[in-house]
Amino acid sequence: MLKIIRIGAWAAVAVLAFLSVALAIGWWRVDGPFVAHEQAPVLAPRPGIGGPFSLTDHRGARATEKTFAGRPMMIFFGFTHCPDVCPTALFAMSQRLTALGAEGVRLQAAFVTVDPERDTVEQLALYLGSFDPRIVGLTGTRAEVDAAVAAFRVIARRVPLPEGGYTMDHSASIYLMDSAGRFVGTIDHHESEESALAKMRRLAGL
Repeated sequence: MLKIIRIGAWAAVAVLAFLSVALAIGWWRVDGPFVAHEQAPVLAPRPGIGGPFSLTDHRGARATEKTFAGRPMMIFFGFTHCPDVCPTALFAMSQRLTALGAEGVRLQAAFVTVDPERDTVEQLALYLGSFDPRIVGLTGTRAEVDAAVAAFRVIARRVPLPEGGYTMDHSASIYLMDSAGRFVGTIDHHESEESALAKMRRLAGL
């Protein structure tokens, strides 16, 4: 009987030791020094998107890729008659630039129209008055805009409306370019605020 009691006691000790080790491992994996934290977004050059362009800004000045040389850029393609996606994206961009403060002072933002027939210099200037003044509007002839759209592999097409007139289908992502003019990633239209701000902070240092 005494032998059975001793075996039971040692078994209990072994179980307690196992549970202690399991709990320690659990802490090490969940709260310990080697816990896996969410990785910061990686922004690295990716060939094939971007390149030379020649457009006119919303103040009437000529603008090319050289105009913005040395500054990381956020570029959004849209149009001023866009009912929801474009104003939402530009408002979010404005809010994020404000939230970054001094961290985002190097960032240059641009809004390139895919509807140059309606988005004249004057129309762009009026439209952008509702957003952060650091956002530069860019337009041009149809050929100039088409060249920029092709360089950035943007999807943009005119869609007739049943009641007359037309709207535009277009890519809704924000293109991120480093200070050397190289494409390094995008901010998706449905991306979380935390992720978007983290990408902008990383971009500001490139």
